[in-house]
Amino acid sequence: MTRESMDFDVVIVGAGPAGLTAAIRLAQLSAASPLSICIIEKGATVGAHILSGAVLEPHALNELIPDWQQQHPPLYTPVTQDRFAFLTEKKSWRLPTPPQMQNHGNYIISLSQFCRWLASYAEQLGVNIFPGFAATDIIYQEQRVVGIITGDKGLDREGKPKANYQAGMELRARQVIFAEGCRGSLTQKLFKQHDLRLEADPQTYGLGIKEVWEIPEPLHQAGQVLHTIGWPLDTQTYGGSFVYHWGKNLLSIGFVIGLDYKNPYLNPYEEFQRFKTHPSISPLLENSRRVGYGARSLVEGGLQSLPKLTFPGGLIIGDAAGFLNVPKIKGIHTAMKSAMLAAESVFDLLKKQESNHNPSECVAYPTQLQSSWLWDELYKARNIRPALRLGLWPGLAYSAIDTYLFRGRAPWTFHHRLADHDSLTLATQAKPITYPKHDNKITFDLPSSVYLTHLQYGDENQPYHLKLTNRHQVPITINLDLYASPETRYCPAGVYEILYNQNKEPRLQINGGNCIHCKACDIKDPTQNITWTPPEGGSGPNYEIM
Repeated sequence: MTRESMDFDVVIVGAGPAGLTAAIRLAQLSAASPLSICIIEKGATVGAHILSGAVLEPHALNELIPDWQQQHPPLYTPVTQDRFAFLTEKKSWRLPTPPQMQNHGNYIISLSQFCRWLASYAEQLGVNIFPGFAATDIIYQEQRVVGIITGDKGLDREGKPKANYQAGMELRARQVIFAEGCRGSLTQKLFKQHDLRLEADPQTYGLGIKEVWEIPEPLHQAGQVLHTIGWPLDTQTYGGSFVYHWGKNLLSIGFVIGLDYKNPYLNPYEEFQRFKTHPSISPLLENSRRVGYGARSLVEGGLQSLPKLTFPGGLIIGDAAGFLNVPKIKGIHTAMKSAMLAAESVFDLLKKQESNHNPSECVAYPTQLQSSWLWDELYKARNIRPALRLGLWPGLAYSAIDTYLFRGRAPWTFHHRLADHDSLTLATQAKPITYPKHDNKITFDLPSSVYLTHLQYGDENQPYHLKLTNRHQVPITINLDLYASPETRYCPAGVYEILYNQNKEPRLQINGGNCIHCKACDIKDPTQNITWTPPEGGSGPNYEIM
């Protein structure tokens, strides 16, 4: 197919904190002779697909924009109090707050609002940002990445052009930076094409589910941060909650569950709903109003699971690579720092190309990473997440020893052995879980929650973006018969259902118009039969305050 083509010095895939930071730093460095920089973003607007807790550690932001507080940033609330608690079904026991989780000097924010502000700042520096365009393929010249292709628009369910058909464009560049966030679809292709995960541990993930509430002013404690572990999860399942008071009577409340959980009957959404009924939590919500809902997977493997980050023609930054600091429960500042180092390395590489040297791989980027505070931070945190696979109490005990005795510099490194999709036990060996009915006051059914994501898919007749390698046999003979169809529970948007015909024969129903792009299905499906691909650009959730 002949496509229109545009040429840039640098193309960045993804307008999250990493992609925007990379663009800003490149624009700063090239101010005297501006580079042409393009960011494409699959969300309808910048921030539409962005979701995090979120407490911002400003270390990287201070380096990127030293006077950021004078640049009219969006709403941010300084943290005033940290609390860490262990929950039983009826009680809450306060625990010492580990040093990694202490938030003095940090800020509670909306990451979607923060990214919109960064985008505005980048545009003032001359960066081109194109929201509503999904990157669907990579352009190669021999083995070198030379650009990306944006998805076609106006295709019907069979992939045939409709009257409003618009072919995707080729965006070509001297370097392509992939900042797609957790489980990016093109990043997964790069891993395979260039064997980037050959020497890395399997990646491990969590699923974060979040709501935003407006609560009565007398209950609001601006700047208070609460994290909990324990109930409603058992001691063999990794996870916990966050409760952040910020803004004007706003409450961000959420739950994260490691996607290495074993019981196929576990339902992360229902665990979160159950958590909200705890006696220490429910009083905050009883006379309050829920205004936002969303979910997103997060990368938890740490240093051991980082892939090779460069290849001819490009590199990977932020959550697409996996720079989250698990014990801190933070990844914004680390994503931003990886992006700054990448931008500085790319800038130097482009100067070499202009000097009649023609290196195509930005090998300085990983070298600069390893000499940065980011690498040191991840090194100190490297053993915490794999230790928690031992169970709650052994994991906490080891974490205390690693933190207080070894200060993150133990003379060993634990490793991740299994991918999350290999962790499920058979349904016959697992205990079914019965969840309480929703009261539509504190707990809610999935449709009412998905409604708050402001989903839009334009023409629902667009091609399926959730691809099944085997559409009929595997979902029934393996997922249903062996694992009791876990996809009907781990999806926090009700995309997957098992339906029966008149002869009581089952089939898998995929409600693609419900998908909120969390990527849990792509990660957790036990046979890796489900592949998440971008739908038509601009489709999906439209988060406003997440």
